[in-house]
Amino acid sequence: MLNDQGFDLWSGRYDESVKTADEKNLYPFAGYARVMNAVYARVMSAAPAKVLDVGFGTAQLTAKLYEGGNAITGIDFSRDMLEIAAQKMPDAQLLQRDFTRGVPPELREKTFDFIVSTYALHHLSDDVKVGFLSSLLSLLEPGGAILIGDVCFPTRDDLLACKADCGDEWDDEEYYFVISELQKRLSPICRLDFRAFSFCAGVIELRNKI
Repeated sequence: MLNDQGFDLWSGRYDESVKTADEKNLYPFAGYARVMNAVYARVMSAAPAKVLDVGFGTAQLTAKLYEGGNAITGIDFSRDMLEIAAQKMPDAQLLQRDFTRGVPPELREKTFDFIVSTYALHHLSDDVKVGFLSSLLSLLEPGGAILIGDVCFPTRDDLLACKADCGDEWDDEEYYFVISELQKRLSPICRLDFRAFSFCAGVIELRNKI
């Protein structure tokens, strides 16, 4: 369940718990390091760039991009996460906002070379995801890209197979990406590329068609 208190309580042990799950190849964080490395490499290939991170958490990824000379703007709803991130990125523009409510007014007139989001957007329902991503596409500079690293599956059948294998470990309160369904809904307005990095995770890249 997405709520400020839950993430504030988890913030102190977030990175270590994720690392353990990745090393053991466990849902939902199998492939986590490779996902983060892929997003990092994609942004750094065009550095220095203007980057917006949606749901930056403890800034494990974003701090590396900041150190690489990129101009960072970030949104997260957790005050604890924001305080941790601010220590790592003192000159970044960090906003405490609930991104489930859409693009914050402060950002609607800005544009970015990259918009990144890692393991955050699965809190949005499929319909809300499509609307939010459509709004984010309007914030991209020409040639820019949205990079989403998250729990995702090529098809609905792949998701259901993973759910069956996970049993009680499966989180029914999350809305994981199904690439075939997302591609169908967004194809009129953008190009979508997908690369899998484990049985339950990968990187989605979205670019405007025009």
